[in-house]
Amino acid sequence: MITLQDKELLAKKGISEEQIADQLASFEKGFPYLRLSAAASVENGILAPGSDEQKKYLNAWDAYTQTDRVVVKFVPASGAASRMFKNLFEFLGGDHDTPETAFEKTFFEKIEKFAFYKDLNEACVKNNGVDIPALVAAGNYKAVVAALLESAGLNYGALPKGLLKFHRYEEGSRTPLEEHLVEGALYAANRSGKVNVHFTVSPEHRPLFKALVEEKATAYAKKYGVDYNISFSEQKPSTDTIAADMENKPFRDKGQLLFRPGGHGALIENLNDLDADIIFIKNIDNVVPDKLKGDTVLYKKLISGVLISLQQQAFSYLQLLDSGKYTHEQVLDILQFLQKKLHCKNPETKDLEDAELVIYLKKKLNRPMRVCGMVKNVGEPGGGPFLAYNSDGTISLQILESSQIDMNDPEKKEMFEKGTHFNPVDLVCAVRDYKGHKFDLVNYVDKATGFISYKSKNGKELKALELPGLWNGAMSDWNTVFVEVPLTTFNPVKTVNDLLRDQHQ
Repeated sequence: MITLQDKELLAKKGISEEQIADQLASFEKGFPYLRLSAAASVENGILAPGSDEQKKYLNAWDAYTQTDRVVVKFVPASGAASRMFKNLFEFLGGDHDTPETAFEKTFFEKIEKFAFYKDLNEACVKNNGVDIPALVAAGNYKAVVAALLESAGLNYGALPKGLLKFHRYEEGSRTPLEEHLVEGALYAANRSGKVNVHFTVSPEHRPLFKALVEEKATAYAKKYGVDYNISFSEQKPSTDTIAADMENKPFRDKGQLLFRPGGHGALIENLNDLDADIIFIKNIDNVVPDKLKGDTVLYKKLISGVLISLQQQAFSYLQLLDSGKYTHEQVLDILQFLQKKLHCKNPETKDLEDAELVIYLKKKLNRPMRVCGMVKNVGEPGGGPFLAYNSDGTISLQILESSQIDMNDPEKKEMFEKGTHFNPVDLVCAVRDYKGHKFDLVNYVDKATGFISYKSKNGKELKALELPGLWNGAMSDWNTVFVEVPLTTFNPVKTVNDLLRDQHQ
């Protein structure tokens, strides 16, 4: 039963009653597992270009950046970094006062190696009157952790990863936000030196991001000879999803409907709002210091060159089909391109007449396109590259999470476990059609690929609904190509101690 108060809340968020009904129906029926054809590999669906091909693709990207096309680097940067400090929060709230776990011991043994050490030391002096070595000598380890995590100190437990000091340089320490600005200058500048970087942020953190940009961007622009255009957006309230109780009825907290953020899939709306030709997507915490950026920059340019080359070929084929002046052999060539280069297969095309085949080819070629870097699987949790069946019976490349795969089916479980590659979230996207019009990206989402998780609110259990993930179901109906990239391009920071790895020192 929707009350007048509910209707006011829905209007404020920009959510319709139909959307609520659809979401509640999803809790009732759940989401189907995706039907797999195979795990993608270098032998089947992942491109691993040789040195000559690499040169061709790098040249294609260099040529593209000498045009007036709009390239944007898109960085999802919202959310507090609290999970990064989970172990330290546990220590702070635990019964023991000295480090006991391997994690706690490593943190304190190597504390001077963190880029934020100087700031933390100053916070300890301010809060306790003595520095870190003195606190440690006195066995007051918790005062050090409190100075790191709590608002009286650095407040790192409540800040987003993008604003934490990750890497140390002679001239000072850098945050991930700054590292992304540097990356943008190295591979996403156009011929006039314009670099567009867009961060999605939480409303409460937006002023802090803006302040850091105002403080730092001019120096980086001068250092790299570029002109930054840095913009921000927030996840739209209209992409929040309703929470349900265990009977799949709307969950109420103090009488009011409870909504939750819809997950990173909600950002397809933010992506859709960008006025761009090409968009890079990379997570905020996957950055390295300058001395290790070589591979990152090289392979970013490489996957972009693959994208540009495939897009140009698709555009010329679409123009040929539009002209009506094509031969049967040319139609078969286009079908080969779709099947062999874009890995989109349809067992039924062999039965189609040319006229029907042309309609099919136009539909499949005239879609947003993305090229995704894939690294060799080293046991990281998360999604991987697969060939999967789509609702129209075609088979195409998809990035899937384990939750989308029926692990009770031994064949599918084996496919997942034997996957050779992993998704590091390293995407470059082409979002205009061959006539120069922007695609409406919302039309290419597979709504049947959401996810239900179990949470609680004030001690009461609830079901939460995540929208189709940004690089999973939200891009399900895109043309997708996978390219093998080296592990050196994937250096995420999941816990604070990851910053002690060689890649971040």
